Amino acid sequence: MILTENKIRQLSEAITQVADWQRAGQKVVFTNGCFDIVHLGHIDYLEKARALGDRLVLGLNTDASVSRLKGPNRPVVNEYARARLMAALAFVDTVILFDEPTPQTLIEALKPDILVKGDDYTLETIVGADFVIKNGGTVETVALVPGYSTTSLIAKIKKSY
Repeated sequence: MILTENKIRQLSEAITQVADWQRAGQKVVFTNGCFDIVHLGHIDYLEKARALGDRLVLGLNTDASVSRLKGPNRPVVNEYARARLMAALAFVDTVILFDEPTPQTLIEALKPDILVKGDDYTLETIVGADFVIKNGGTVETVALVPGYSTTSLIAKIKKSY
């Protein structure tokens, strides 16, 4: 098996892994996203998220989910490749694909200690925030690198060619 594939887990496996980490006293951070065409903004965001705890669990939208969110021409990079790319990052400990409109089910199943989103969200707009807080966890936003987004990168590429 390819090493990065070891970090890509089914939800049942991830639940066990997260519980083991938490029993060992480690703080588990959860975040999610599409991560289509990985760029500096993604890397910076994920490094900041991981720095808030001991382990980082990443919920990754499936191809169908990305298409529903971003339109029929997305994602550019398929879910297997995106999952492998995310798993290859040293600061990402587990990747879980999800097809639902939001990561609420993942958050409730995993019970992370810390839920993280970018600072383009507010506490009121972060899916799962109420659940995490109610269960003794915290919700954090991290500053995004200005000028980096997959949508703007795609637009720049289209304009150039």
